[in-house]
Amino acid sequence: MPSETIPERVILILRSCTFTALMAISVVFFAGLVLATLGLPRLERWRFNIGDGCCRFELWLLEKICGLRYVLEGTAHLPRSGGILFWRHESAWETFLSFTLSARPTWVLKRELYWIPVIGWAIAALRPIAIDRGARRRAVNQILQKGPIQISQGRTLNFFPEGTRLAPCERRRYGLSGALLAKKLNCPVVPVAHNAGSFWRRRGWIKRPGVIQVRIGAPIDVNGRSPEAFNAAVQRWIEEALATMRVNA
Repeated sequence: MPSETIPERVILILRSCTFTALMAISVVFFAGLVLATLGLPRLERWRFNIGDGCCRFELWLLEKICGLRYVLEGTAHLPRSGGILFWRHESAWETFLSFTLSARPTWVLKRELYWIPVIGWAIAALRPIAIDRGARRRAVNQILQKGPIQISQGRTLNFFPEGTRLAPCERRRYGLSGALLAKKLNCPVVPVAHNAGSFWRRRGWIKRPGVIQVRIGAPIDVNGRSPEAFNAAVQRWIEEALATMRVNA
């Protein structure tokens, strides 16, 4: 990353602070709208529409305030109804984008997110698969039980198989739960690579201007592969895609 002058650094900080403040306010606002639909089953579709609107608004704010936009490649590979996506996990940014790529998305996430007042309650209203990461066996069983139900309902299940956000170029072995679910359902997995961590780092609040590259790959078939071999194939594709992004950035 090129060095910055002091004025450039000040502007970067001011823009990042402005975005963070507006993001916090707007996310709470949209979460309140989601909660307003609780107890009204016929309005479930509205909850997803509200969530989608929230995430698109945050991505728009990022572009207008921080100069950070993105380009998508390979959207034709996205499942039309039901399916599994494996994402590279580098930033909070991809959680926003993941909501916008399907009509009724769902995620595997840590249950502690439910404990965040208002925002966590709104997340719970969208019925993701919330797991206790400290109880791995129970978490895997929960994914294998709830995952097929949600996918059969036409929902797209988003996995972050590293289990935590990583720094750019950092590598971590994938968890097996997503591969086990894909094998159980004989469901191909769509890999998604991106370089968001180069602009919005994990645990970081500075958002650097630029263009995030997002590459969606062709579905990878689980047939004839062990869960470990399947994970290796998906991870290889994502890392090869990332390597070209780093070179071209």
